Amino acid sequence: MSAALSWVRRNLFSSWASGIATLAILYCAWTLLPPFLDWALVKAIWWAQDSRACRDLQGTGACWAFVAEKHRFIVFGTYPYEQHWRPGVASVLLIALWCMSALRACWHWWLALVWAAGLALIALLMWGGVLGLAYVENERWGGLILTLLLATFGSALAFPLAILLALGRRSRLPVVRAACVGYIELVRGVPLISLLFMASVMLPLFLPEGLTIDKLLRAQIALILFAAAYLAEVVRGGLQAVSHHQYEAAEALGLGYWKRTLFVILPQALRFAIPPLVNTFIGLFKDTSLVVIIGLFDLLTSIKVSLQEPAWTGFGVEAYLFAAAVYFLFCWAMSLYSQGLERDLARGGAPRLLRET
Repeated sequence: MSAALSWVRRNLFSSWASGIATLAILYCAWTLLPPFLDWALVKAIWWAQDSRACRDLQGTGACWAFVAEKHRFIVFGTYPYEQHWRPGVASVLLIALWCMSALRACWHWWLALVWAAGLALIALLMWGGVLGLAYVENERWGGLILTLLLATFGSALAFPLAILLALGRRSRLPVVRAACVGYIELVRGVPLISLLFMASVMLPLFLPEGLTIDKLLRAQIALILFAAAYLAEVVRGGLQAVSHHQYEAAEALGLGYWKRTLFVILPQALRFAIPPLVNTFIGLFKDTSLVVIIGLFDLLTSIKVSLQEPAWTGFGVEAYLFAAAVYFLFCWAMSLYSQGLERDLARGGAPRLLRET
């Protein structure tokens, strides 16, 4: 009991300002939470044959029946109905790859092979055309699986490009440094929506006659280029946080530039940059909703389209709360993992031979 009271005093009432903020938050929760739970859970309709039962509530309860009715379109987009098991299995595989990569015990060279095999299997499931699977063009991909694919490939391919850009910006070669600075500042100086618009409208004008690039690939390239510019600045900040003693110690060991960077400097820089890196990844995950500009149906766009059906108009609150819950679930998981990883790496400290005396 005394330990609990000590925790409350230390974390909730450590000062007058903290105590007032705690009491204000408790008052708001006491005032707002019961009506919300009554609307969202107690009086809600979870399943209905049509929207009439929801409309009879006249707003006194939530209509989660909308999500139940439209869940296939929200999750799988316009993918053929009878083939929905394929993007379902692909989503499970992709999330499993994420979870495997989060385990430090799996941080070995063979993890890259597992990812290659997993992505090949996902591509086989999504496209089909072999092994008796019907071919499905990627213009029909949509919903949650499209959001996951765009975020995964965007993060995976933008990160190594960002490291090269960050190293190039700190290079002593004027041409390399100027090229990296120009790219980073140019891309960071325009919104993502403009890059997607360029990829959709302007890029085809510069391609040779007869050569086309599908919309999904154009959107993915725009996301990669955009994320790489922001991640490059995050990585550069981590590089600047590494003490110059680490550089000197690595040079004293006779390590060349690339060995010094890959095995000594870069691991420490990435450890320092974990919070802003994860923040950028979370932003990229949410920015995938902007692919609607070029006609792709991600998770949020699928929900918007579902609300346009006359029978289910007027239930936007429930629809967007569901979308917020899905985005929050993935973003919260990334945030929790980054906090745990940061604590683990902080306990490990710097490499033994390179610790400052």
